[in-house]
Amino acid sequence: MQQRPFGNTGLNVSAIGFGGAAIWHAPGEKGGVGDRDVQALLNAMLDSGVTLIDTAGMYGLSEERIGKAIASRRDEFVLSSKCGYDRDMNEDWSPGAITTGIDRSLQLLKTDRIDIMHLHSCGLDVLRQGDAIDALDRAVEAGKIRCAAYSGDNEALLWAIDSGRFASIQTSLNICDQSCLDRALPHCKARGLGVIIKRPLANAFWRFDEQPAGEYCEEYWKRARAMKLEPEPLAWDELFLRFAAFQPGVSSIIIGTRRADHFLRNVQLLDKGPLPAEQVESLRQLFKQHDRGWVGQI
Repeated sequence: MQQRPFGNTGLNVSAIGFGGAAIWHAPGEKGGVGDRDVQALLNAMLDSGVTLIDTAGMYGLSEERIGKAIASRRDEFVLSSKCGYDRDMNEDWSPGAITTGIDRSLQLLKTDRIDIMHLHSCGLDVLRQGDAIDALDRAVEAGKIRCAAYSGDNEALLWAIDSGRFASIQTSLNICDQSCLDRALPHCKARGLGVIIKRPLANAFWRFDEQPAGEYCEEYWKRARAMKLEPEPLAWDELFLRFAAFQPGVSSIIIGTRRADHFLRNVQLLDKGPLPAEQVESLRQLFKQHDRGWVGQI
């Protein structure tokens, strides 16, 4: 498993990490998975060389399950989470909610520190006000978190990068979502920020033959159809993984799954390295030709 520097933070992360939203739900719920399966999944990933685990306070059972399953292996991975909600998981960017959320995450994750803590997609107005960022800074000073980070897209993302207040960012990037490539990622690289990429598989829109109304991937399905995108001769997942993971400035891409064999397939695909440069350029031009003001998907 390739390990990469995480910007100028002093951390190193695997080129592919785990996205904890996949273990949100309990058995019996849609997309639910059992605790034993979660434990097997997370341990198999660490055994394969994964060193980045990403979650969020609002991801249902995710933080608690990560704490139960792999707290004993805490020194083997970089831990990333997100905050910005009250106890009922409603959006709350007040300093008190940020501090309480960090403390709750520490308790659930069974750890004394969280390496990367993101403000979870708050708007530009919240960022400019500064109180939420100040709360992250105090947590850094207290040793609760190592890196103050921002997760989001578009105008707010650019402000966060250029503010000098964050050590890392998390943003969407895939063949159908390239808005961060021309400005955001070059700015991150110049400033030495770590970069975690979400949605590298575009939520696997190719599962649907017809427009998947109301599904998380619907916007990407529509974009792919507009672009007349075809994966051949590669499989869809290989094309998307290898496109996103090797863009300049990317530290790691995160993949959510409930099955270890699926995750290990992604690891093997990434071992093939980047797509040919001419193919990457063709996919970049294809997006630009069909772009109708397509913004990054939060």
